[in-house]
Amino acid sequence: MSKITPSLWFDNNLEEAMDFYVSVFPDARIHGVTRYGETGPGKPGSVMTGDFEIMGQRFNAINGGPEFKFSEAVSFIIDCKDQAEVDYYWTKLTSDGGADSYCGWVKDKFGLSWQIIPQALYRTVTGSDPAGAQRATEAMLKMRKLIVADLEKAYAGQ
Repeated sequence: MSKITPSLWFDNNLEEAMDFYVSVFPDARIHGVTRYGETGPGKPGSVMTGDFEIMGQRFNAINGGPEFKFSEAVSFIIDCKDQAEVDYYWTKLTSDGGADSYCGWVKDKFGLSWQIIPQALYRTVTGSDPAGAQRATEAMLKMRKLIVADLEKAYAGQ
């Protein structure tokens, strides 16, 4: 178990967020929640904190209210083995209020930023051929969703 656990601040929609992540990530699970009691400050019975896991990474979260928002200053990288995984996560995380951006970045409907990165990106932009790596990097910078075949073609000079 990691000694560092990211803690996320949600605006009173933590339970919805945990259910969403469990539906998106096949191996995700909720470990537990604590609920507000009669003394508040939240509505009695509503979720105060939650502990969940995605792809082996544990998260803790709180329903803290609207004071703080997520930003791109913190994002989570999803290491995808192939284009099918890229497509799956891209579709799931941008659906129902999410948004795409450049270079494989998306925001989910809660405003949390994700980088959906195929393993081919690492092979191409850091490959042993400097000219190929430059071409792959230039191709990547023009993409929103990363396309494995296009990265590989750019690296190969096609």
